[in-house]
Amino acid sequence: MTSKTAVRFLDRTTPPHILTLTLLAGISALNLSIFLPSLAGMTEYFGTTYATMQIAVSGYFLATAILQILIGPISDRYGRRMVVLWSLTIFVVATVGAMLSTSAEMFLFFRMMQCVVATGVALSRAIVRDMFETNKAASMIGYVTMGMALVPMFGPMIGGAIDQLFDWRAVFGFLVFAGLVVLALCYFDQGETVRDGGMGFAEQIKTYPELLKSPRFWGYALAASFGSGAFFALLGGASYVSTTVFGLSPFWAGVALGAPAIGYAVGNGLSGRYSERFGINLMALVGSLITLGGMVISLIFLLVMEPSPYIFFGLVTLLGLGNGLLIPNTAVGLMSVRPHLAGTASGLGSAMMIAGGAAAAQMAATLLDGGDSPLPLQWVMVATSALAVASMIYVIRRTRKVKG
Repeated sequence: MTSKTAVRFLDRTTPPHILTLTLLAGISALNLSIFLPSLAGMTEYFGTTYATMQIAVSGYFLATAILQILIGPISDRYGRRMVVLWSLTIFVVATVGAMLSTSAEMFLFFRMMQCVVATGVALSRAIVRDMFETNKAASMIGYVTMGMALVPMFGPMIGGAIDQLFDWRAVFGFLVFAGLVVLALCYFDQGETVRDGGMGFAEQIKTYPELLKSPRFWGYALAASFGSGAFFALLGGASYVSTTVFGLSPFWAGVALGAPAIGYAVGNGLSGRYSERFGINLMALVGSLITLGGMVISLIFLLVMEPSPYIFFGLVTLLGLGNGLLIPNTAVGLMSVRPHLAGTASGLGSAMMIAGGAAAAQMAATLLDGGDSPLPLQWVMVATSALAVASMIYVIRRTRKVKG
């Protein structure tokens, strides 16, 4: 089925074009990853510790987790267009503040403000659901997500190259430019798509007990949280490992940081092709096992050989592959536990996953700070991956018990 309303590009009286939605989601992913190759250098510039500067990652995740719960009801009440335009405006202002920061504290304040751009991911999907019926919406969200998935591959490379040619401030200057472009595009192209509104925040909270009493909801949520926790831990520690431990330049650190995104894109493709045939539980379990296997092999190599960036970043591709299988299938599982609460389950599950990722990222950075080995990071990734496997085994056992 086609869109409920005709779409005309750069006509704000009609719903937004798919290109606009893809860029809206993509700017959020770009903001997350583009500055990572600069993080170790920024630590030196501000004269602080890596664990402190890494709050730019873990604190950002935590703020985003809170935003995930609030943004749906707010946009239902006040409209998608207004929320998107204000979010992008605040993002541009916050990015200018981060670029001009003179202390680590000032930078981290503006970095937390930047989290408003994460509304782009949630609302691009919500807008698609506003525009299309269920089956078509799923297909169109796939296009938006596929375009967004390319950003983590190239974002760190772009950031690393800009840092190497200029400095870390230029990376945030590039983000200001990108934010202004997307803001202008949304202003001229994004018409309002909210019609009847949705569940308010107060109503949403009232449904939490029903979800939280479900063992399978907890199983899926914990599997997603622990599985993605390995990836978030990598984001928290990869800049330190790539530049301080392995001595890579900012550009090559950016190239290395794109490795898990390659695996994630492949995993997403496999999920789309085989999940219907084999079922979400088996696909999620296989994904968690691939992640655990890759991290265990990486740990063994480190214990018996000299640390190598080729082995370390080569094997984190398997982390991305496993997450590409695990995350989409656990997301469907979360929403299938109580189908009438699918939206609430999605928002709450995403918030739990991102909050868990924030904890894993901060733990990795704290353990790495001042050291000369990636071993602490690898232990964190192995431990969280093992817990993801255990969570999926629990889900499968509970599912068999329910069916029995």
